[in-house]
Amino acid sequence: MRPRQWVKNGLIGVAPAAAGTLNHADVLRHTGAAFLAFCALSSGIYLVNDLRDLEADRQHPTKRHRALAAGQLAAPLAVVSAVVLIAVAFAIPFALWHPQGLFLVLGLYLANSLAYSFYVKNVVIIELVSVASGFFLRAYAGATASHLFVSTWFLVVISFGALFLVVGKRSSELERVGAGITRRVLAEYSRDFLHSVLTMSAAVVVTGYCLWAFDTSATGLSSAHHYTVPIRLSVVPVVVAVLFIMRSAEAGDGAAPDEMLYHNREIQALVVIWAALLLVGIY
Repeated sequence: MRPRQWVKNGLIGVAPAAAGTLNHADVLRHTGAAFLAFCALSSGIYLVNDLRDLEADRQHPTKRHRALAAGQLAAPLAVVSAVVLIAVAFAIPFALWHPQGLFLVLGLYLANSLAYSFYVKNVVIIELVSVASGFFLRAYAGATASHLFVSTWFLVVISFGALFLVVGKRSSELERVGAGITRRVLAEYSRDFLHSVLTMSAAVVVTGYCLWAFDTSATGLSSAHHYTVPIRLSVVPVVVAVLFIMRSAEAGDGAAPDEMLYHNREIQALVVIWAALLLVGIY
């Protein structure tokens, strides 16, 4: 079920936090419910994906330690667990007021994830978009669960930030493991292509975040209700984090987003600084 990867579901709190409403009881309750629903749904999907990739995972330097690949979890039990977890994920929103939006996002996440597991993972470029969409849907779930209107710049930053992280991981895998050994689609990418996409997505992320941070409209981070100085200073840790991730990816040291948050001290420090600046500026 990969509970260590539940940290990705922390993206659900970004929209309500940026809107300055995460301290409202109803928003906090809706955000918590969305988080639990995505933890259950993503765990069920991870089991499905691990069942599909069982043989490939056994050859991977780190994935071979997963429960199914290591023989610690029987396949029939994994199937039953996946069905139960997915059912639980879709049961949780019933406790919320007008959960239709969250149901839609959960359904899109499930469809996208199953498509990835059974086919898309081997389709060049589309597989990048599919994985990035998973991050985007997590972030958007936080807004739909509490019926929040989000900035266009928020959507741009989340979309291209997700693509940036996915391409960074693929670039690192290509350097460290090689093409087509544990992930067949890697053979379809060249280092130059991944470098170009990484640079493009990084540029959009930095530009989009700057525009969001300096936006003085009602949905911008520098709205009249916020203290703008720390918010605009938050651009600095974002830019530095992007540079660290780019350097790590091109050196072959890049990791999945959850692994960076657990092990990379520089990224951890930059996330804390960024969060503190936004906390002071918004609340």
